[in-house]
Amino acid sequence: MANNTDRRSPLALVLLSLLAEEPMHPYRMREMIKARGKDKIANVAARNSVYQTIDRLQRASLITVRETAQDERRPERTVYELTDAGRETLRRWTRTMLSTVAREFPEFPAALASLMVLPPEDVVEQLTTRAEKLQAEIDERSAELAAVGDLPRLFTLDDDYVLTMKRAELRWVEQVIAQLRSGELTWSEEWIKEVAARMEGSAG
Repeated sequence: MANNTDRRSPLALVLLSLLAEEPMHPYRMREMIKARGKDKIANVAARNSVYQTIDRLQRASLITVRETAQDERRPERTVYELTDAGRETLRRWTRTMLSTVAREFPEFPAALASLMVLPPEDVVEQLTTRAEKLQAEIDERSAELAAVGDLPRLFTLDDDYVLTMKRAELRWVEQVIAQLRSGELTWSEEWIKEVAARMEGSAG
């Protein structure tokens, strides 16, 4: 019986998906993730993250060692393959992650909840910087998608989703910036204290 099979993560899912294609060693997995642009959905910035996840998947009996490859020009490399339990877990995780709205805690909404600690003009500056970065990411990802040419949409659905979400976020951020600049959305320390007092009074 496999242990810890429910400790899913984007990186674990991507690694299992790669091994569903064919057995391979960790270095090749990491390089393929980056080459396919999947490092935008699975964090492989830290080299050890791949090896740590592989170790966890092996301990859970989801993958196993197929062979140890030795090349005189390179260090010894361990080639892994998917187990039957790993293949079934890959399918189960995919179903769950497709159908479940995960309870996540991203930083941006937390910052929006605390935005009144800054003056409106400072918020405009920070959101303008965010909008510029979002636009740069959108342009970069759009260019990458255009470069793959006629690749079937099945293989770019994740990129399409991320682009759609970033475009929606950019539109929302630009709308808030416009409201701040026009004065439609504004605040002051005195006004915040008044609102807090009213809320405290209604709660009592």
